[in-house]
Order: sequence, then C-alpha cells, then structure tokens
Amino acid sequence: MALDKWGSPVSVRDAAALRGLERAIEKLNAYQADPVAEIDAVIAEHPDFAMAHAFRAGVFATAADKTFDGELRKSLAAAEALAGTANDRERGHIAAAAAWARGDFARATETWGRTAIAFPRDILAIQLAQLGDFYHGYSFMLRDRVARVLPHWTRDVPGYGFIQGMYAFGLEEAGEYGRAEAAGREAVALNPQDGWAVHAVAHVLEMTGRAGEGISWIRDTAPGWAPGSLFGYHNWWHLALFYIENGDRDAALKLFDDSVSAGGFGQALELVDGAALLWRLNLLGQDVGERWKTVVDNWRARIGHGYYAFNDLHAMMAMVAAGDDKGQAELLRTVEAAANGGGTNAMMSREVGLPACRGFAAFGRGDYVAAIDHLLPLRATAGRFGGSHAQRDIFAWTLIEAALRGGDGTLAQALIAERTAAKPASALTRAWHARARDLPASRAA
Repeated sequence: MALDKWGSPVSVRDAAALRGLERAIEKLNAYQADPVAEIDAVIAEHPDFAMAHAFRAGVFATAADKTFDGELRKSLAAAEALAGTANDRERGHIAAAAAWARGDFARATETWGRTAIAFPRDILAIQLAQLGDFYHGYSFMLRDRVARVLPHWTRDVPGYGFIQGMYAFGLEEAGEYGRAEAAGREAVALNPQDGWAVHAVAHVLEMTGRAGEGISWIRDTAPGWAPGSLFGYHNWWHLALFYIENGDRDAALKLFDDSVSAGGFGQALELVDGAALLWRLNLLGQDVGERWKTVVDNWRARIGHGYYAFNDLHAMMAMVAAGDDKGQAELLRTVEAAANGGGTNAMMSREVGLPACRGFAAFGRGDYVAAIDHLLPLRATAGRFGGSHAQRDIFAWTLIEAALRGGDGTLAQALIAERTAAKPASALTRAWHARARDLPASRAA
C-alpha cells in the first residue's frame, strides 16, 4: 500500500496521481487557487482514484453552500462506487461526505475527526473536521480536534506549519489568546502563504481589542498570503473590522469595494462577509449606496434552500437592509420549514436561526423592543448555529443599536460595558458609550 508524503495510506499506486492529490491538499491547506482544478486534472487521468473523488466531495461539502450540492453529490457517487477498492482511511472520508450530503453535519464532522484519530497525519481529515467544528460553533473542539494529533506532528513533517495554524485558530476560539497568537505567528513565519494562520492571529487581535496592531498585521502579511488566495476576502473583512473599530468607516468601505467583493459573491462564504460588513456600516449610519444590490441578488438565488441557518441570517441582513419585504417573508418561511425538518440544520434553525431572523426583521421595521426580545436570549446560545466569536459579535452590535435607538439606556450601558471590558481602547465602543450616556433607564424586564 502506498503512503502519501505525510505518511497516510492511499489506494492508488500511480506516483503521478498521488503527487497530484498531495498538491491539491496543500493548496486547500493554504486556501490557494485552485485545489478543485488540481484534483480534476488527477481525476481526468485516474477516474478510479477513490481518494481524489472523496477529496473533491469534502471540498464542496465544507463550502456550506447549497448551490454546490450537485458537485458534492457527483463526487460522492463516484467515490462510493469505488469504496470497495478503497482503504479504511479513504472510506472514512467517503462516509463523512455522505453524512454531510444527507444533512447530518454533526456526523460528518465526527467521522472526519475519527478518521484523523485513526490516521493522525491525515492533514485533510484534520482540516475538514476543523471546518465542520467551525460550522457548528464548537469552540473547544476547534482546539481539541487538532490537539489530539499534535504528538504526531513535528517540524520535520511536511505541513507542520499548517497544523500550527489550525491549532492557533482553535486556541483563539477557546479563549487562549496568548497561546493562539504564538502558534499563529509561528505558523506564518514557517509559511507566509498560510492565510488561515494569518486569520487566526487576526481573530486574537480582534477579540483583544488591538485594532491598530490588526491593521498592521493584515497589511504586513498580505504579500505572503494574498496572491492567489481563495480566502483573501475574509482576511480583508477582518481588516475592515479593524478600520471600523478605529473609526475609519471610509477605509472599510473601500475594502468592501476593492477586496471583499472582488470575487463577485459567487459563494455563500463571500456573501456572509459582504452582508456582515455592510450591516455593521449601516448600523453606524454609513451610507453604503448601491452596494447592497449585488449581495442581495446573490442571496436571493439561495432563498428557499434552508441549508445552513448561519447563512440564512446573513441573507436576512441583506433583505432587511434592502427593504425587501417579500424576500424577508420568503426567507422566514424557509427557515421555519428548516426548523421543522431534519438534519443538523433543523436544530440550528430552531434554536438560533429562526429567532435571529425574526429579530433582525423586527430591527429593520423599527420595532426595537421586539428585536431585543428575540435577540438578547441568543447571546448565550448563538454558538449553536456556527461561525466564530468575531462573526457572532453581530448580535451584540445589533442589540446595542436596538437599545440605543429604542431609548433603553440601561440595556445599552450593560451591553457596552461588555465591550469596554474586552476592548477598552476601542473608538467604536467609546462612541457608543457617548450615545448611551443620556438615555433614560430601561423598561421593566
């Protein structure tokens, strides 16, 4: 049985096919263009390579976008047809993709995780499992999933830097900011092309309120990771957040134009960042002109799927901001149906997605009391529908604005106190505090 460069078994014996798979995995590790094109070239020459099809299925699964479902199922069907000649590691990947395709995201994530336990240098299984943890909002598993395999990774093993970058993000989401920053900076020093590690450090700087350092970090590291990056839009989104935190909305808006929207919003992950950035700017009174149009148009094509509640909320932001009452109503029906359906997304929609969408819709029509009633309880549970702490901070932003606009001084001051504790130097937090100072006390609970 052949082994790949990391020491994990593969069923193919052709050296060129194996090298092609390795190149595709490394491009995915770095989020560099284009792992799918790389693996498609392998499949064209070796259509009986089960792991190549399983890789492709895993990539489309973890895009978390229903519009890619056809590609996921095509690759899954090809992989399952070859399962009889696959090895145990490859069958683990096939089973994970199959679970995702039937809507059981939790089983898929755990299956990739179990595959990584059995084959601890399977860097693809580690990466896909961590992405699954991210989509679930499993803060501690983002850390622990990687920690399980660390004893098998040393500096002389190819891909060690990528593992450190993954671990850095997990440490950050688990609140271990010092260790996260150290691991992330080490990963970037080992491989400046590692945009995921750059992003892990950006999260640390975001969560600890170090916006000035965050601006420098993204700018200084960009020559390494930005060229050819499939993940660049998200790191530029982080830079935009740092600008907003420092009070420079114009710079954030320019980043939206030049970088966040550069991919044309052809996938849900880009649309999430586009909607989240424009929503934040709207909350602060920034005129964003016609920029919502492209975001809204691309979200409209996804309404009706009820695929992933985290995406649905960001679609709702776009519909609310655009004043699209019909889109909001259709989206609410979609999320209601998802909440009553099956699979992992039913729980996500029921517990977070549906009340969140209702809360954002209420905010949009100026019913700030209803917005608060829907959104405030979600501060404790929002992790159940995925994303990072920085992304879910949109709940705090919207609640603060609802309290300020609704004249609820007590709640506004309480929510602003949370941010002041974490980000005492934030110009944004100081501006909110100034607006809240003269508001009356809140209504009764």
